Amino acid sequence: MSAGWNDFDWQLVHAGPQAPALHMALDEVITDEVAAGRRAPTLRVWEWASPAVVIGRFQSLRNEVDPDGARRHGIEVVRRITGGGAMFIEPGNTITYSLSAPVALVEGMSFEQSYAFMDAWVLEALRSLGIEAWYQPLNDITSKHGKIAGAAQMRRGKAVLHHVTMAYDIDAGKMLEVLRIGREKLSDKATQSANKRVDPLRSQTGLPREQVIARMIDTFNAAYGLADAAFSAEELHRAEALARDKFATAAWTGIVA
Repeated sequence: MSAGWNDFDWQLVHAGPQAPALHMALDEVITDEVAAGRRAPTLRVWEWASPAVVIGRFQSLRNEVDPDGARRHGIEVVRRITGGGAMFIEPGNTITYSLSAPVALVEGMSFEQSYAFMDAWVLEALRSLGIEAWYQPLNDITSKHGKIAGAAQMRRGKAVLHHVTMAYDIDAGKMLEVLRIGREKLSDKATQSANKRVDPLRSQTGLPREQVIARMIDTFNAAYGLADAAFSAEELHRAEALARDKFATAAWTGIVA
């Protein structure tokens, strides 16, 4: 039988901007620490130091990303440890967070059930901002105006990692120059349709990004409790080494599993 949210003492880590490869490494390190029982279950809100495309663990780099477009716009391509699709990231235009929790939280659930379960608090936060959002299987959060967010998840040892990237604002033209899959899905409908397909939180709320994040954190805290925390020096050291030796390497990013 699975545990409940309130069975755990949750921590919040909301650090300053970090490089894309370091974010990938932090997900792995924090989740492994939770699995080992050395860290409390953690909600981590990401801040991005630079633009990026984050591709899923099983995606083909060649099929997803236009290297000339990425180079032209100074966009780093990184590969995460979870599955799912490619995400186009620009600092200030994206809200990204991850949850690292004991696997007992989703024990006995299918992936679809666990996605819905772990996204429920975010839907509540969005509704409190006037957005009628819902979970769209397998891994999207959407509203009547379009897709708001995409999630990815994996069970790793005795922990579950669930992370979500939400569109706060979007440069659809730039996205289409960098992501190949965007062109295929949108065909000749171009930028106007891209804006309709992904409908950012800025246009739906009219609120600054910081206020949307604050409401999300407040919603989680009110429901489950949340204590401010930080990375330990050892966690950060391990993540920096992992970013350098794994996530920033062509050997990892270019693989097609």
